[in-house]
Amino acid sequence: MFLYQLLSFFFVTSKKEEESKYDLSLYKRGDLLEVPRTLFTHFGIYLGNNRVAHLIPDILPVISKNKSAIAKMVTNNRLLLGVITKVASVRVDSVADFAYGSEILVNHMDKVCSQPALDGDEVARRAEKLLGSVTYSLLWYNCEHYVMYCRYGMAISYQTYQFCTTVRKIVCSRMSSYLTALCGVGIMLYLGCVTPLTVLPTLLISFTIWMAA
Repeated sequence: MFLYQLLSFFFVTSKKEEESKYDLSLYKRGDLLEVPRTLFTHFGIYLGNNRVAHLIPDILPVISKNKSAIAKMVTNNRLLLGVITKVASVRVDSVADFAYGSEILVNHMDKVCSQPALDGDEVARRAEKLLGSVTYSLLWYNCEHYVMYCRYGMAISYQTYQFCTTVRKIVCSRMSSYLTALCGVGIMLYLGCVTPLTVLPTLLISFTIWMAA
């Protein structure tokens, strides 16, 4: 109980914006909504009647059984700790709680995805069918995978692809192979242990990165 009260001090917050900020007439059942959230973009599916289904990490269900507290808007602290612990669910929130005070883009992914969007009712039906706890992965199953499956029939994430591409460019580069070789040589000299068992892994790792660059 004390742990819940302590963490609630950081997690429970008032709504950032009034419901009236968002014109609900702009959204149709099955629309794909996206908002900036932390370092990434957050996605959801509009179900109608001021309801948005979205996959969101949240640490609070792990430390509390208080349903009313869990039902409140997921703050960034709750979200980030949920990402780390891989605790997430597909839940329904109001447009304001989903947006967290940010501007909402509607169906922007229609311009990016090569697949045509499904019928709005089918999109919403898929979104509702997946409500509940999910196995979460920042790279392999996040909110974008969820909405892309619901609206286009394929669970992909352009954010994940861009992130992995960037990491690959950094790790699999010629500079990275040089630094790996230098670090390996430096460690061997520092330890005074220059043997085939230490030289071979250093050369092998550096060569592999060089070839992948």
